[in-house]
Amino acid sequence: MIRISKTVKQLVIINFIIFVCTSFFGNKYLFYHIFALYYPLSGFFAYWQVLTHMFMHGDLFHLLVNMFALWMFGSSVEQVFGQRKFLFFYISCGFGAVALTFLVYYFQIYPILNSLVSEGLSYEMIRDITIDGQYHNFDLTYVEQNLIEDLNKMSGGAMVGASGAIYGILVAFAYLFPNSELMLILLPIPIKAKYFVPGIILIDNLFPAFSGVSIFSPSNTAYVAHIGGAVTGFLIMYFWKKNQFDKFRWN
Repeated sequence: MIRISKTVKQLVIINFIIFVCTSFFGNKYLFYHIFALYYPLSGFFAYWQVLTHMFMHGDLFHLLVNMFALWMFGSSVEQVFGQRKFLFFYISCGFGAVALTFLVYYFQIYPILNSLVSEGLSYEMIRDITIDGQYHNFDLTYVEQNLIEDLNKMSGGAMVGASGAIYGILVAFAYLFPNSELMLILLPIPIKAKYFVPGIILIDNLFPAFSGVSIFSPSNTAYVAHIGGAVTGFLIMYFWKKNQFDKFRWN
Protein backbone atom coordinates (compact mmCIF):
# COMPACT_ATOMS: atom_id res chain seq x y z
CA MET A 1 0.00 0.00 0.00
CA ILE A 2 1.28 3.47 -0.89
CA ARG A 3 2.15 5.54 2.15
CA ILE A 4 0.65 9.01 1.98
CA SER A 5 3.22 11.81 1.99
CA LYS A 6 3.02 14.83 4.29
CA THR A 7 1.93 17.55 1.84
CA VAL A 8 -0.51 15.23 0.07
CA LYS A 9 -2.01 14.33 3.45
CA GLN A 10 -2.42 18.01 4.33
CA LEU A 11 -4.05 18.76 0.96
CA VAL A 12 -6.47 15.84 1.35
CA ILE A 13 -7.45 16.97 4.86
CA ILE A 14 -7.99 20.58 3.72
CA ASN A 15 -10.17 19.43 0.81
CA PHE A 16 -12.31 17.25 3.06
CA ILE A 17 -12.69 19.99 5.68
CA ILE A 18 -13.78 22.52 3.05
CA PHE A 19 -16.21 20.01 1.52
CA VAL A 20 -17.82 19.34 4.91
CA CYS A 21 -18.04 23.06 5.70
CA THR A 22 -19.58 23.95 2.35
CA SER A 23 -22.00 21.01 2.41
CA PHE A 24 -23.29 21.06 5.97
CA PHE A 25 -22.67 24.51 7.42
CA GLY A 26 -24.28 27.70 6.16
CA ASN A 27 -25.52 28.31 2.64
CA LYS A 28 -23.79 25.98 0.18
CA TYR A 29 -24.61 28.19 -2.81
CA LEU A 30 -23.20 31.25 -1.05
CA PHE A 31 -19.90 29.41 -0.54
CA TYR A 32 -19.84 28.51 -4.22
CA HIS A 33 -20.53 32.09 -5.31
CA ILE A 34 -17.58 33.24 -3.21
CA PHE A 35 -14.99 30.49 -3.73
CA ALA A 36 -15.81 28.63 -6.97
CA LEU A 37 -14.13 29.99 -10.10
CA TYR A 38 -16.29 32.15 -12.34
CA TYR A 39 -15.17 33.57 -15.65
CA PRO A 40 -13.74 37.10 -15.58
CA LEU A 41 -16.75 38.57 -17.38
CA SER A 42 -19.13 37.21 -14.74
CA GLY A 43 -20.35 39.53 -12.01
CA PHE A 44 -19.44 36.80 -9.52
CA PHE A 45 -15.75 36.64 -10.46
CA ALA A 46 -13.15 37.46 -7.79
CA TYR A 47 -9.37 37.13 -8.09
CA TRP A 48 -9.00 34.74 -5.11
CA GLN A 49 -11.17 32.17 -6.91
CA VAL A 50 -8.17 31.29 -9.10
CA LEU A 51 -6.77 29.54 -6.00
CA THR A 52 -9.81 28.68 -3.88
CA HIS A 53 -11.65 26.73 -6.60
CA MET A 54 -8.95 24.04 -6.35
CA PHE A 55 -10.27 23.15 -2.89
CA MET A 56 -13.97 23.10 -3.83
CA HIS A 57 -15.79 20.04 -5.17
CA GLY A 58 -19.21 19.53 -6.68
CA ASP A 59 -20.14 16.38 -4.76
CA LEU A 60 -18.68 13.57 -2.65
CA PHE A 61 -17.85 11.37 -5.65
CA HIS A 62 -15.96 14.24 -7.30
CA LEU A 63 -13.98 14.77 -4.09
CA LEU A 64 -13.22 11.07 -3.54
CA VAL A 65 -11.98 10.51 -7.10
CA ASN A 66 -9.68 13.53 -6.96
CA MET A 67 -8.31 12.75 -3.51
CA PHE A 68 -7.73 9.10 -4.43
CA ALA A 69 -5.71 10.19 -7.48
CA LEU A 70 -3.81 12.74 -5.38
CA TRP A 71 -2.88 10.05 -2.85
CA MET A 72 -2.14 7.41 -5.49
CA PHE A 73 0.23 9.49 -7.59
CA GLY A 74 1.05 12.58 -5.54
CA SER A 75 2.75 10.75 -2.70
CA SER A 76 5.32 9.17 -5.02
CA VAL A 77 5.93 12.50 -6.76
CA GLU A 78 6.35 14.35 -3.47
CA GLN A 79 8.95 11.81 -2.31
CA VAL A 80 11.07 12.90 -5.28
CA PHE A 81 10.33 16.63 -5.18
CA GLY A 82 10.17 17.34 -1.47
CA GLN A 83 7.37 19.29 0.20
CA ARG A 84 7.91 22.85 -1.02
CA LYS A 85 8.71 21.91 -4.61
CA PHE A 86 5.72 19.56 -4.73
CA LEU A 87 3.35 22.25 -3.43
CA PHE A 88 4.75 24.74 -5.96
CA PHE A 89 4.22 22.21 -8.75
CA TYR A 90 0.69 21.34 -7.62
CA ILE A 91 -0.48 24.96 -7.37
CA SER A 92 1.26 25.91 -10.63
CA CYS A 93 -0.56 23.15 -12.50
CA GLY A 94 -3.84 24.40 -11.02
CA PHE A 95 -3.03 27.91 -12.26
CA GLY A 96 -2.11 26.49 -15.68
CA ALA A 97 -5.52 24.81 -15.84
CA VAL A 98 -7.17 28.17 -15.17
CA ALA A 99 -5.00 29.98 -17.73
CA LEU A 100 -5.90 27.63 -20.59
CA THR A 101 -9.58 27.62 -19.57
CA PHE A 102 -9.67 31.42 -19.62
CA LEU A 103 -7.83 31.54 -22.94
CA VAL A 104 -10.34 29.19 -24.61
CA TYR A 105 -13.18 31.10 -22.97
CA TYR A 106 -11.83 34.37 -24.36
CA PHE A 107 -11.86 33.08 -27.94
CA GLN A 108 -15.38 31.70 -27.43
CA ILE A 109 -16.83 34.83 -25.84
CA TYR A 110 -14.97 37.50 -27.87
CA PRO A 111 -17.26 37.32 -30.95
CA ILE A 112 -20.34 37.62 -28.69
CA LEU A 113 -18.88 40.66 -26.90
CA ASN A 114 -18.06 42.32 -30.20
CA SER A 115 -21.60 41.75 -31.44
CA LEU A 116 -23.18 43.16 -28.27
CA VAL A 117 -20.89 46.19 -28.19
CA SER A 118 -21.62 46.87 -31.86
CA GLU A 119 -25.33 46.87 -30.92
CA GLY A 120 -24.70 49.67 -28.43
CA LEU A 121 -24.25 47.83 -25.10
CA SER A 122 -21.52 49.04 -22.76
CA TYR A 123 -19.23 46.62 -20.92
CA GLU A 124 -20.98 47.63 -17.66
CA MET A 125 -24.33 46.58 -19.12
CA ILE A 126 -22.84 43.32 -20.38
CA ARG A 127 -21.40 42.57 -16.95
CA ASP A 128 -24.77 43.23 -15.31
CA ILE A 129 -26.39 40.84 -17.76
CA THR A 130 -24.18 38.03 -16.44
CA ILE A 131 -25.48 38.49 -12.87
CA ASP A 132 -28.65 36.41 -12.57
CA GLY A 133 -29.52 37.14 -16.21
CA GLN A 134 -30.53 40.74 -15.50
CA TYR A 135 -30.96 41.65 -19.14
CA HIS A 136 -34.67 42.32 -18.48
CA ASN A 137 -33.61 45.62 -16.89
CA PHE A 138 -32.47 46.93 -20.27
CA ASP A 139 -34.21 47.67 -23.53
CA LEU A 140 -32.63 44.94 -25.62
CA THR A 141 -35.28 44.53 -28.25
CA TYR A 142 -32.72 45.44 -30.89
CA VAL A 143 -30.25 42.76 -29.74
CA GLU A 144 -30.46 39.20 -31.01
CA GLN A 145 -31.84 37.03 -28.19
CA ASN A 146 -29.50 34.14 -28.99
CA LEU A 147 -26.49 36.37 -28.25
CA ILE A 148 -27.82 37.11 -24.77
CA GLU A 149 -28.57 33.44 -24.17
CA ASP A 150 -25.10 32.40 -25.31
CA LEU A 151 -23.53 35.06 -23.11
CA ASN A 152 -25.43 33.90 -20.02
CA LYS A 153 -24.69 30.27 -20.69
CA MET A 154 -20.96 30.81 -21.15
CA SER A 155 -20.51 33.31 -18.31
CA GLY A 156 -22.83 31.80 -15.72
CA GLY A 157 -20.97 28.55 -15.08
CA ALA A 158 -18.41 27.99 -12.35
CA MET A 159 -15.40 25.67 -12.16
CA VAL A 160 -14.49 23.70 -9.04
CA GLY A 161 -12.09 20.91 -8.22
CA ALA A 162 -8.44 19.93 -8.02
CA SER A 163 -8.50 18.00 -11.30
CA GLY A 164 -6.31 20.42 -13.23
CA ALA A 165 -3.57 20.24 -10.60
CA ILE A 166 -3.93 16.46 -10.35
CA TYR A 167 -3.49 16.03 -14.10
CA GLY A 168 -0.20 17.86 -13.70
CA ILE A 169 0.72 15.36 -10.97
CA LEU A 170 -0.18 12.49 -13.32
CA VAL A 171 2.21 13.87 -15.92
CA ALA A 172 4.95 14.23 -13.31
CA PHE A 173 4.39 10.62 -12.20
CA ALA A 174 4.71 9.38 -15.79
CA TYR A 175 7.85 11.49 -16.22
CA LEU A 176 9.49 10.19 -13.04
CA PHE A 177 8.22 6.61 -13.08
CA PRO A 178 7.64 5.86 -16.78
CA ASN A 179 7.73 2.07 -16.43
CA SER A 180 5.32 1.80 -13.48
CA GLU A 181 2.32 -0.25 -14.54
CA LEU A 182 -1.18 1.20 -14.16
CA MET A 183 -4.65 -0.14 -14.90
CA LEU A 184 -8.17 1.16 -15.46
CA ILE A 185 -10.97 -0.54 -13.50
CA LEU A 186 -12.89 -1.09 -16.74
CA LEU A 187 -9.76 -2.29 -18.54
CA PRO A 188 -7.68 -4.41 -16.11
CA ILE A 189 -4.62 -4.61 -18.35
CA PRO A 190 -1.26 -3.36 -17.02
CA ILE A 191 -0.06 -0.36 -19.02
CA LYS A 192 3.19 1.52 -18.43
CA ALA A 193 2.70 5.03 -17.06
CA LYS A 194 4.49 6.62 -20.02
CA TYR A 195 1.70 5.25 -22.26
CA PHE A 196 -1.18 5.24 -19.78
CA VAL A 197 -1.09 8.94 -18.84
CA PRO A 198 -0.85 10.34 -22.42
CA GLY A 199 -3.58 7.88 -23.41
CA ILE A 200 -5.93 9.11 -20.69
CA ILE A 201 -5.26 12.74 -21.62
CA LEU A 202 -5.93 12.00 -25.30
CA ILE A 203 -8.99 9.74 -24.94
CA ASP A 204 -10.70 11.26 -21.92
CA ASN A 205 -9.84 14.95 -22.42
CA LEU A 206 -8.59 16.03 -25.84
CA PHE A 207 -11.18 14.01 -27.76
CA PRO A 208 -14.17 15.14 -25.61
CA ALA A 209 -12.91 18.75 -25.61
CA PHE A 210 -13.09 18.88 -29.41
CA SER A 211 -15.94 16.47 -30.08
CA GLY A 212 -18.21 17.11 -27.09
CA VAL A 213 -18.52 13.33 -26.62
CA SER A 214 -17.48 12.10 -23.16
CA ILE A 215 -15.73 8.74 -22.87
CA PHE A 216 -15.22 8.05 -19.16
CA SER A 217 -15.89 11.34 -17.35
CA PRO A 218 -19.25 13.10 -16.73
CA SER A 219 -20.39 15.45 -19.47
CA ASN A 220 -19.87 18.54 -17.27
CA THR A 221 -16.16 17.79 -16.80
CA ALA A 222 -13.77 20.71 -17.39
CA TYR A 223 -11.73 18.98 -20.08
CA VAL A 224 -9.83 22.11 -21.06
CA ALA A 225 -8.75 22.61 -17.43
CA HIS A 226 -7.42 19.04 -17.33
CA ILE A 227 -5.43 19.66 -20.49
CA GLY A 228 -4.12 22.96 -19.09
CA GLY A 229 -2.93 21.26 -15.90
CA ALA A 230 -1.31 18.44 -17.86
CA VAL A 231 0.47 20.80 -20.27
CA THR A 232 1.72 22.95 -17.38
CA GLY A 233 2.97 19.86 -15.58
CA PHE A 234 4.80 18.71 -18.69
CA LEU A 235 6.44 22.10 -19.26
CA ILE A 236 7.61 22.34 -15.65
CA MET A 237 8.96 18.78 -15.72
CA TYR A 238 10.72 19.43 -19.02
CA PHE A 239 12.36 22.54 -17.60
CA TRP A 240 13.36 20.85 -14.35
CA LYS A 241 14.64 17.78 -16.18
CA LYS A 242 16.97 19.91 -18.29
CA ASN A 243 18.24 21.77 -15.25
CA GLN A 244 17.91 19.45 -12.30
CA PHE A 245 16.44 16.00 -12.94
CA ASP A 246 18.68 14.67 -15.70
CA LYS A 247 18.83 11.26 -14.04
CA PHE A 248 15.14 10.68 -14.82
CA ARG A 249 14.79 9.59 -18.42
CA TRP A 250 12.16 7.91 -20.60
CA ASN A 251 13.12 4.31 -21.28
